[in-house]
Amino acid sequence: MTLKKQPDVETDVYITELDRFAAKVLRLHELHDPSSRVMIAISGVPGSGKTTLATALAKKLQSVQPNENFVAMIPMDGFHLYRSQLAAMPNPAEAIHRRGAAFTFDSARFHRLVQALREPVTDATPDIFAPSFDHALKDPVEDDICVPKEARIIVFEGLYLSLDREPWRSAAGLMDELWFLSIDRELSWARLVERHVASGIVPDRAAAEHRVSSTDILNADDIIQNRLSVHEYIKF
Repeated sequence: MTLKKQPDVETDVYITELDRFAAKVLRLHELHDPSSRVMIAISGVPGSGKTTLATALAKKLQSVQPNENFVAMIPMDGFHLYRSQLAAMPNPAEAIHRRGAAFTFDSARFHRLVQALREPVTDATPDIFAPSFDHALKDPVEDDICVPKEARIIVFEGLYLSLDREPWRSAAGLMDELWFLSIDRELSWARLVERHVASGIVPDRAAAEHRVSSTDILNADDIIQNRLSVHEYIKF
């Protein structure tokens, strides 16, 4: 499938649009061959609400279907490189500090997963497994997310799902639609500082602010400056 370039469509507050989003995805499902899956990729800068939207959308879609395996959700977090892989890089200290940047993800592996899910579903199609991410262990957990063969809608969410750089670009080209969450920088900054403090990955607020300014903001700039055209541009 070739990604169609088209003007961004801006939506105001996404939660008020959830019914429209769900109806749009279900319409895509109706138009698809029964053996194919609808794949939606939700991206955005750190702290933009990707997980919130993806979770709400998946729940909404599943609620209208009797098949409990109709919808699967795959966060991109499971494709973080392991800490041992970061430690083996030429500049391990920088790689570990910048964890969350595009180069600290196994993008080729993510692309292979998307390719596998894009294949037509047949009687011989197995369940497909994806990794999750354990924030306590600070590493992926292999085969922790199951995409049953019955699943016909896949909702992906992650930072780089609309990044105009290979192999992210090729993975994006296999999606039915790309959605992007835009958020005011001050709001995302505040969310991230609170998140880092609450998660315990930094000792105090000052360290959280340093982490945001030295990692998250750099990632946000990369995402914004190198974004593909998207089908839904959802603005706060």
